[in-house]
Amino acid sequence: MLFNSFDFAIFLPCFFLIYWFVFNKNIRLQNAFIVISSYLFYGWWDYRFLSLIVLSTLIDYWVGRNLLLEQRETKRKALLVLSIVVNLGLLGFFKYYNFFAESFAETFRLFGKEIGVSSLYIVLPVGISFYTFQTLSYTIDVYRRKLEPTKDIISFAAFVSFFPQLVAGPIERATSFLPQFFKKRNFEYNSAIDGLKQMLWGFFKKMVIADRCAEYANYIFNNSESLSGGTLILGVLFFAFQIYGDFSGYSDIAIGTARLFGFNLKQNFAFPYFSRDIAEFWRRWHISLSSWFRDYVYIPLGGSRTTKLVSVRNIIIVFVVSGFWHGANWTFIIWGLLNAIYFIPLLLFNQNRRNISIVAVNRKWMSLKEFGMILLTFSLTLFAWIFFRAESLSHAMQYISTIFSDTAFVYTEIDNPVKVMTTLGLILLFICIEWIGRRGLYAIENFKIYRYRFLKWIFFYLIVILIFVFGGMQQNFIYFQF
Repeated sequence: MLFNSFDFAIFLPCFFLIYWFVFNKNIRLQNAFIVISSYLFYGWWDYRFLSLIVLSTLIDYWVGRNLLLEQRETKRKALLVLSIVVNLGLLGFFKYYNFFAESFAETFRLFGKEIGVSSLYIVLPVGISFYTFQTLSYTIDVYRRKLEPTKDIISFAAFVSFFPQLVAGPIERATSFLPQFFKKRNFEYNSAIDGLKQMLWGFFKKMVIADRCAEYANYIFNNSESLSGGTLILGVLFFAFQIYGDFSGYSDIAIGTARLFGFNLKQNFAFPYFSRDIAEFWRRWHISLSSWFRDYVYIPLGGSRTTKLVSVRNIIIVFVVSGFWHGANWTFIIWGLLNAIYFIPLLLFNQNRRNISIVAVNRKWMSLKEFGMILLTFSLTLFAWIFFRAESLSHAMQYISTIFSDTAFVYTEIDNPVKVMTTLGLILLFICIEWIGRRGLYAIENFKIYRYRFLKWIFFYLIVILIFVFGGMQQNFIYFQF
């Protein structure tokens, strides 16, 4: 079920009424209702893949209980390995089987050997990359004795399948999210209103910015061989705002929806395109995944508390694995490697934590130096996005070679110029709102105009009107494919 669908527009208020007016006095019944509703939400796409969520839930619940009872370290490690193998095994089969099979056959072809490797028609279960990592955080933290395993399988199933963030995050940690299923939840009007505001902003990002940019980004990338370099630059720009509006929009809707029901999910995006270096960008982009790799991969490898050479190795591993997490294509691996290359000089010169707070935190405007740093970081990010969006490495190289050709300043008309300029105008409006609200958890959280009721309602109605005028329904979220 999509957030931006009529189905969800019916599902959400029904869930809200039953959750607060029927089961509000019993936490266990609320949690059971969350599980049933979340399975319905997920099964609306394809009920057959519910079995994977159930299997992952049962395995990790059982592993957690036995980790509590088992004191022998060898047995505890075996239980953790079981959880990792089952979860990553399911993820690996559905997401990477064909990639490894085809890469294996291609390797032999390089040496003049032809081997028959059959590929399979495999449908990638929506959200498997997200809920797999969420359940793994539970077993790993229980193994590390950072978390007491739960005896309540219903609450654990609700933690795994919680519908607002089930299919595209944020990836919540068991240490902070699971305990929320055991606390009495009371309806809080102010929290619900704040959640609705964040949902509204998420729908604007998705339906007005992302979906409109997608129309041009898809056309330009799909027809890149016949377009000029200047047009291809515009295509990357459109894709940059498509993927940001789409993914951060989903996160805003998920976080806002969770607040309607008394849950707090962590911020997943913190205005990443205002970053002054790549290290800051990765502290602000897909925060839940970046911090997951930091805590469960980078630090166990030694992190930065080792030699520079080992730290560089760790950075490369994390970024390449992060790229591979996004999809079974060499383009994602190169995208991850590029970001590692961007990051390494900052690490070597101990500059990777120089920009912690948001730019111009106590000022209205950035300095010229800060503007230059943001522009450079954004340009590097755009270049890397080419590999992320391209269908293959050859496609990416063709795209880049055209950009750096003598047509770099030539624009090939792709649509009605007024429509293109309107989309660019909406992007500019979006950037301005994000800049004004950059100190909040989301852009429209603490606008000063909220002090004036009539201006507040005019602003909200304007967003709603823009959604109805420029937005569409039923457009898939881009991260569903990951």
